[in-house]
Amino acid sequence: MVRLPLTPAQLEAGRRLGTRLRAARGERDPGAVAHAAGISPETLRKIETGRLPSPGFGTVVALCHALDLPVQELAEVWRSAGLAETA
Repeated sequence: MVRLPLTPAQLEAGRRLGTRLRAARGERDPGAVAHAAGISPETLRKIETGRLPSPGFGTVVALCHALDLPVQELAEVWRSAGLAETA
C-alpha cells in the first residue's frame, strides 16, 4: 500500500505535536523518556522537531504514558487543525 504524502496541515499538526511533547518532557532527560517509551532518543528528537510528523499510534500512546500525558490532549492537536476527518 502506498502512503499518500502528508498535507501542509498534517505537517503543521506534526510540528505542534512535537512542540507539545517537548513541553511535557520539560527538563527530563530525552534518553530516559525515550527509553521509558520504548523508542530511540533519535526517534524522540525527530518527533519533537517535527521531522517525524506522523508517528505511529503505539508510539504516541507510549510517549503519553512515559510523560503522564493524556492521549486525548495530543488528539486535540489534530482535531484543532481540522484533521480529524482526514487523518
